[in-house]
Amino acid sequence: MKKASILLCSALLLGLLAGCGSDKDGNNAAPANNTPVENSAAGNANSTDTTAEQGKYQDGVYFAQGEADAKTGWQYYVTLTVSGGKITEAKWNGINANVGVDKVTYSKEGKYGMKAGGASSEWHEQAEKTEQYLIEKQDPKAITLNEEGKTDAISGVSVHVNEFFDLADKALTAGPVEAGTYKDGTYHAEGDKFDEHSGWKETADVVIAAGKIVKVNFSGVNEAGEDKKQNSVDGKYGMKANGGAQAEWHEEAAKAEAYLVEQQDPASLTFNEEGKTDAISGVSISLKSYFDLVTKALEQAK
Repeated sequence: MKKASILLCSALLLGLLAGCGSDKDGNNAAPANNTPVENSAAGNANSTDTTAEQGKYQDGVYFAQGEADAKTGWQYYVTLTVSGGKITEAKWNGINANVGVDKVTYSKEGKYGMKAGGASSEWHEQAEKTEQYLIEKQDPKAITLNEEGKTDAISGVSVHVNEFFDLADKALTAGPVEAGTYKDGTYHAEGDKFDEHSGWKETADVVIAAGKIVKVNFSGVNEAGEDKKQNSVDGKYGMKANGGAQAEWHEEAAKAEAYLVEQQDPASLTFNEEGKTDAISGVSISLKSYFDLVTKALEQAK
């Protein structure tokens, strides 16, 4: 009987110790299980922090460019930088065949005119808030958009943001790209003086994104302040009517601009004594001085 009592007490003691151990583990988990409201907030924060700390993207530069909008002419692009698995920089911008500079520059110069149209802020200011939202959320799909491609999730942003998030998602899905060597931005160069024969001072603007040339704009200005490319578009330059050319000046210039975007190097062409080249089909205008201006503009981007 004494032996049985000792065994029974030992069993009870072991059970009590096991119960205490189980209780201790349960207390550690209890706040999360017993406080659903706090757990919801803390759980989401922890989930985001874990993703941010561990990182889910490969380090590098990401880039995606959309198609030109048929109505506005703007062609948007997004450049992302990932470091430590996280998006650390996001840039939303655009180019337009009828605008020499990028959209951010155009907006900063006051030429896009959203505030003049009643908006609370300019396009580039709203773009910055949109970029910051992505950096904060780390996921281009973590936003709700209405049928117009707008959102109420970002305070102070009334523009269509679907292009940005769609392109960001496209860029991240495609993976890092091989970035170029130039600094992103728009760079300008122009001739030293007005040509004594033509009256034009030549200009070149180069837009860089992800370190590469994404747009080139050849034009010029005369003493009256007229734009050479617009002058051609309006039919005032008259290469076809007055010179028997197959195309107008702005049309030939556009082919040369596209060639430069494709080749990425203004030194890729050789020119004859007249500054012309046979390398670009359908282009008979003198180009050497323009390619020299591109080289000059790119010096600023190094």
